[in-house]
Amino acid sequence: ISLDDDVEISQNSASMGGSQVFLDAGTTHKAGELLKTVIVASANDSCVALAEHISGSIENFVAKMNARAKELGMNDTSFKNCTGLPAAESFSSAKDVSVMFRQLVKHKEYFEYAKIWLEDYKHPDGRTTTITNTNKLVRFYQGCDGGKTGFTSEAKFCLCATAKKSDMRVVAVVIGAESSKVRNAAISSMFDYAFSNFANEIMLKSGENLDVRLAVSGGKSKNIALGVERDVARFVARDDSAKYEIKFDLPSSVKAPVKKGDKVGEAYLLKDGVVIDRVGVVANEDVARLNLFDAIGEIAKNWSTSK
Repeated sequence: ISLDDDVEISQNSASMGGSQVFLDAGTTHKAGELLKTVIVASANDSCVALAEHISGSIENFVAKMNARAKELGMNDTSFKNCTGLPAAESFSSAKDVSVMFRQLVKHKEYFEYAKIWLEDYKHPDGRTTTITNTNKLVRFYQGCDGGKTGFTSEAKFCLCATAKKSDMRVVAVVIGAESSKVRNAAISSMFDYAFSNFANEIMLKSGENLDVRLAVSGGKSKNIALGVERDVARFVARDDSAKYEIKFDLPSSVKAPVKKGDKVGEAYLLKDGVVIDRVGVVANEDVARLNLFDAIGEIAKNWSTSK
């Protein structure tokens, strides 16, 4: 699916109750615009329209949801619809919601929508529906830039939200609160506790060159700059006294050609001698293979130097 996909609104999706943006059956909307209304305003009609577009039916989409939940180890979750509206034998847990949400925040595009506070959604016929972010903390808690609210009579007031300060991002989940005010206060309290008592220290940063280089054989360059596939960080209590170190597992050299992004080894983060994280080490630049003329030139250079 692309955010630029045209999504046709079925009668089924247009008839959804609960939170909605009042889509008209038979109209066509961009997938990205519908996704925005789901993230900002919990629009059930948009959610169903996207599910039908992606999988052909709600049933097929829900099957994919449950398959993905199983992959993520969400053992206390069973989806029965795509909206979160009450359904028999549908359930989840605060822990599983946090697992799911941690996957969501890996997508940078999510935050482009999640930070919207108030916006008019424009329908094809020119009318507008004002959408307001249901997660009030994006406006009232410094650092909060995403989240999802929910309410049913059984689950009561629920909220999963994320906040970031410096290099530290945290996720907090509350279910079963008696009011939206209570759930917002509980999430804010958890954020405060996390930022006051823990730190996320970046040990290796993606996109930056490591202090080590790797020899290249048969290449136009004799060695190559290295980086990591993703950030490596240690999430620790501020009074943590453990010893942390980085170790590399690299070959003595690699053969040219080498392309930027090629995996050449691994880096390990150790805590008191025990591996707690590992990440691929990649080439941060291209190295072309020596051609015949390059080889002749190299021989001539070496011969001249040795005289």
